[in-house]
Amino acid sequence: MTALTWDADDAVEELALARIAGDSPVIDLLAAQRAVTDLLHALGRDPYSPHLRDTPRRVATALAQMLTPAPFQLTTFPNDEGYDELVLVRRIPFSSLCEHHLLPFSGVAHVGYLPGDRIVGLSKLARVVHHFARDTQVQERLTAQIADFLEQTLRPKGVGVVLEAEHLCMSLRGVQAVGARTVTSRLLGTLRDDPRSRGEFMTLTTATGG
Repeated sequence: MTALTWDADDAVEELALARIAGDSPVIDLLAAQRAVTDLLHALGRDPYSPHLRDTPRRVATALAQMLTPAPFQLTTFPNDEGYDELVLVRRIPFSSLCEHHLLPFSGVAHVGYLPGDRIVGLSKLARVVHHFARDTQVQERLTAQIADFLEQTLRPKGVGVVLEAEHLCMSLRGVQAVGARTVTSRLLGTLRDDPRSRGEFMTLTTATGG
């Protein structure tokens, strides 16, 4: 079972956990290897040739790693100082697996929030991104899952998430638009409703430099 846990005892956070957690799908590595072997056969390749003999195992293992999120503790702290300005972590690298073609897409996530009563350990914002990316995904849903989770667990004044990613299903096939990046966003609370806060968040996420 893979679940997100945290140290706060707020009942709202427990309800949020119940919504998103649960038993992870069981991955049968041996069945996955057999399926890859069959796929190679169907593609006219010899899976027992010297160069492909170990490919089914490698592919099954790689996919299992890409689809298995690591459990972690979402460390939160009381906002004793009453900090009420934007907290933003930019350019969090992530990779996920397109559920339509089973090809990777990867890029960076910008995640920010306006604190309420609690603040979160900064590294845990990256952990949240990585947790939801370890699945068969579409970028729009991934963006929403990250934002909604932070909104449900932290109860901040506002949440903003922007994802920029290149999809191999678009760059290697179809239009073959190499280098094209898809941008998705989800803004909640003050970061959605207040033009000044919204503008600050979007300006900082698109700023260049270190």
